[in-house]
Amino acid sequence: MKINFSNPNFPPAQTDFEERVLSFIQEWFDHSKTVNVQTSGSTGTPKIFAIEKKRMRHSANKTCDILGLKAGDSALLCLPVEYISGKMMLVRALERKLQLTVAKPSVKPLEMLNEVIDFCAMSPLQVENSLDKLHFLKNLIIGGAAVSESLKTKITKSLTTKNRKLETENHIYETYGMSETLSHIALKQIYPISDEYFKVLDGVEISLDDRSCLRIFAPKLNPELLTTNDLVEIKGSKEFRFLGRIDNVINSAGLKIYPEQLESLVKKEISNEVIFLGIKNELLGQKLILAIEGNEDENIKQHLSSIKYPSKNHQPKEIIFIEKLPRISNGKIDRRALIDMVSKR
Repeated sequence: MKINFSNPNFPPAQTDFEERVLSFIQEWFDHSKTVNVQTSGSTGTPKIFAIEKKRMRHSANKTCDILGLKAGDSALLCLPVEYISGKMMLVRALERKLQLTVAKPSVKPLEMLNEVIDFCAMSPLQVENSLDKLHFLKNLIIGGAAVSESLKTKITKSLTTKNRKLETENHIYETYGMSETLSHIALKQIYPISDEYFKVLDGVEISLDDRSCLRIFAPKLNPELLTTNDLVEIKGSKEFRFLGRIDNVINSAGLKIYPEQLESLVKKEISNEVIFLGIKNELLGQKLILAIEGNEDENIKQHLSSIKYPSKNHQPKEIIFIEKLPRISNGKIDRRALIDMVSKR
């Protein structure tokens, strides 16, 4: 399905997903001042809450301004419209009168793509399975989960060494945000420049609470001061670096370990999905375990042996291979389910 938002006559839906897209557009133009949004459940119990349309418009226009999107530009929707990520893609297209291609969400959303698209938003898993088509995307934002170091390397390699006939100027960003902030409040460029810190959007103030977790005040997006469980390092007043989630911190032998940092370190060496876990242990408090997705592989073990960890206590006490790591509906790894799985072995 292709929708030209400069033309009020929309094509009829051919699939269930297209029905949901048109249903949201109809909801957008009704008399209600709000729309309902469902959270993903990746950081807690899924919930539904109402968001004012005027705040969604503000967020949409801010993103479009940063990326330089204008009426008539093309966009690709390949994210579920139940969540804020898919809804905001539609609002951006509506606000800027973009020409929107609607593709059913899948792990390979670019599989049939053979034309240049000005703007797209994808999850890391979708990007991982679309590396051979990334050169078709002029502007790509990646959200829903952290972008691993190995994926960043693959993105750069794909766009700089791939022999292709089509030459486009590509800009790829990792995003930071949540349902309550109406998608992202900060961007970090991955390509062509690789930034270390997220840069917050204008109108967004950041600070730390007494746990060193990020606080966000963005009154045009959400009237409340939002306190996250994300441990960060703030640089100046407009930049921050994500360290890890406080509820994921592992306390082993009195040492606080941020699993996300170790996962980034390991994924520089291997392409498999990896998760560091803290499993209850009488001697250590929590035993540090590295779970690797896939079948046991001696080559992977050899690569792991060359990794230089920050200290001996940051080295996993056990390495396990799991054919398929548990995931929630949006593709993120379910750490709680994985801990339960490993604890019952």
